[in-house]
Amino acid sequence: MMDGRPDQPLTVSPADAARLAWDMPWKARNEIERWLLLPLGRLQFALAGVAWGPGWALYGLPIIQKHRRSTLTIGARLALRSSVRSNPLGPAHPVILSTRRAGAVLTIGDDFGMTGGAIVAEQRISIGHRVTVGANAVITDTDFHPLDAQTRRLRPSDGAAAPVSIGDDVFIGMHALVLKGVTIGAGSVIGAGSVVTRDIPPGVIAAGNPARVIRAL
Repeated sequence: MMDGRPDQPLTVSPADAARLAWDMPWKARNEIERWLLLPLGRLQFALAGVAWGPGWALYGLPIIQKHRRSTLTIGARLALRSSVRSNPLGPAHPVILSTRRAGAVLTIGDDFGMTGGAIVAEQRISIGHRVTVGANAVITDTDFHPLDAQTRRLRPSDGAAAPVSIGDDVFIGMHALVLKGVTIGAGSVIGAGSVVTRDIPPGVIAAGNPARVIRAL
């Protein structure tokens, strides 16, 4: 699926399933690779101290960078697409989930789908249920590096940070960038390539650099 979610189980006859596999062989290959990678995926999350959830699907292995004294929780039916073949939009790199410091919190709700891109939490990122993140988008609560040159020389990783909150049923388009201190209201859509620097209310379409409300849904 282009939205980053797992392909739903086919409730069709064996003959119809075989026909679908013939017509769309890349999907059959994706599912075979997903099952083959399942043991490695479970081990990867276990080593990071993240409990494996029900209905999770990994198309290619993500990159998990979890600080040992941080919190990373993910709900049911996670779908991460990290391999180039897993999505026709072509993820530029595997999905990256990162908590950079002690005390950082990254919370992701049920039915989350993401293709490529990265989520980086230094303080707190909270993502609701049924959120879809398009190919190669980035969500981060930190500037990473200070703006002041002298401070940057002395403390290069001490950039400003502020929590990010994303409500239920939000869709974030491909190559979007969600920056620190932002709240995106439930049900809103962020256009492809947008840079979100300020709060977006619920139930709207927002796009641009910086992103602004285009219209209500």
